[in-house]
Amino acid sequence: MRITLIYPPPWKIHRPGATPYPPEAGAPRGCDPHMVASGDFLQAPYGLLSIAAQALASGHHVATLNLSNACWDDVVQAIRDHPADLFGLSCITANRRGVALLASLLRAHYPQAHITVGGPHVTAQPRLTLTHYKDIDTVVLGEGEVTFMELVDRLAGNADKVQLPGTAWREDGAVAVGRPRPAMRDLDGLISPLNYFDMRTIVTSRGCPGNCTFCSSRMLWGRTVRLHSASYVLDMLARATGHYGTRAIAIKDDTFTVQRRRVLQICKGIRTRQLELTWSCETRADHLDEEMLRAMRRAGCQRISLGVESGSPSILKNIRKGIDLDTVLTATRTAQKYGLQVRYYLMVGNRGETWETFLESLAFIATARPNQYVFSQLHLYPGTEEFSLFCRQGTFTPDIYYHHDGPHLTCFAGTRHDSDRIMAYLQKRAGVQVYRQFSSRACQRILARLPDLPWAHMDLAAAYIRERRFSLAEPHLDQASHQRFLFPGLILNARACIAAGGRAIETAEDLLMQAADCYPHAVIINNLKRLSEWQSAKGYAVTAPLELDPGQGFETSHPCRPPESPEPCPYRMDQMTG
Repeated sequence: MRITLIYPPPWKIHRPGATPYPPEAGAPRGCDPHMVASGDFLQAPYGLLSIAAQALASGHHVATLNLSNACWDDVVQAIRDHPADLFGLSCITANRRGVALLASLLRAHYPQAHITVGGPHVTAQPRLTLTHYKDIDTVVLGEGEVTFMELVDRLAGNADKVQLPGTAWREDGAVAVGRPRPAMRDLDGLISPLNYFDMRTIVTSRGCPGNCTFCSSRMLWGRTVRLHSASYVLDMLARATGHYGTRAIAIKDDTFTVQRRRVLQICKGIRTRQLELTWSCETRADHLDEEMLRAMRRAGCQRISLGVESGSPSILKNIRKGIDLDTVLTATRTAQKYGLQVRYYLMVGNRGETWETFLESLAFIATARPNQYVFSQLHLYPGTEEFSLFCRQGTFTPDIYYHHDGPHLTCFAGTRHDSDRIMAYLQKRAGVQVYRQFSSRACQRILARLPDLPWAHMDLAAAYIRERRFSLAEPHLDQASHQRFLFPGLILNARACIAAGGRAIETAEDLLMQAADCYPHAVIINNLKRLSEWQSAKGYAVTAPLELDPGQGFETSHPCRPPESPEPCPYRMDQMTG
């Protein structure tokens, strides 16, 4: 069977310089036309790639298209170039309008094709989806691999009806929802997307032990956390590093460290198999301990991200976070003891939020001193307790997302005065904020605990460079090189920083060019840009020293690798931030 799987854009994106599409098809009024085509939005959902892997392994002809930032003219051409019997679209809340527009386009070009949609938004609202989006035939609910493959079999057998557990469909002019499909017990039975796709992101479990009111995880995955085995995860990592040459992997589980024994097995396996990679993960502070954090660091983990949400105990209670701030503080300090970078995810606008509770969050940041933090505002998504609560209160009706054109329904559950004051503060601090960089003294202690870790030598060298103690940095760069540090480009970048500090500008430039050839780390690219701007400045040789960044924080910089990332298009990611 011919199958085309698509991650649609949020709406009709016009070409640069062209007339924008009207709001009913293009960007909503008052909205940056490309505000959602940046960051994580560009990355195809892991579930879509997993479904593609199952279909490919079964021998079907499958095209997988990431059209998340494609101009609509290119979307139309892509549809013409990829005819299919079955089209599968991935729908999150932010691209629901694009899903509807794309479904209409598909219906016009391929009137006999079957169009199915899956993803968190439609899983939460299957009836409303089929009621409002007339060109969609079926909705796949929740975990989609088994359901989708059964749908393929039904269609291949020319079944008159495809009434399946785990789907919704139209019947006799009404919408019908099948019985729930049991969750997969053995995730290891799935074909890994890495068997077919070059990826920087993996998911090794499904579900979360938490029950936060703003999150839809339980709606998608149920109450039980299910895990790929350690051996399955290690095989994925081996495929990424050995077959594709990937060196940086982001593990995007809701709570990667939920099972301690599995984490320790994975970390041991990375070292035993000598897998050359660095990685990050996201987790909860109440599922960490010192042995685990030390093992993660020795196995290449560079950063952990914690869902902290708020520094106010009352807010944490309101959202049922189930974690106290002392636990977060302990986890942060233990992770940093071994040189792990700690990033906090924080929110504003939850129920009970005031200027005073926001100040509690700022005070907690000052006490805990994470390496990074980022604030976001509460968004109300279908399938979450918060969305249901606001519906019950009569603030809006469940079908609001079919009348409201914005990518999200942003909320501040407090007074308008406090909202304005908080948002004015955060507008000056948008995005990820660097709060703490390890001092040389802290790095010395980390190195004493992990003397065989090349990253520890690199961290200490970077700290010395920031403190302009260049001669002390050199031996640690040499030692990192001797220990076969994974990213020689970062060693060259650090040496370029030292050369720039000594005004050896030509040497610095040459080292940066060599570093960029090794691996396109953002810090290297930014240093090249900084060097170019410095050289172009009038009177630079006399008035301003060249300051380069020795930073080596976790990142997955790489050229675009479809379908996980979209094809290059006229809108670069740095032009599409909102």
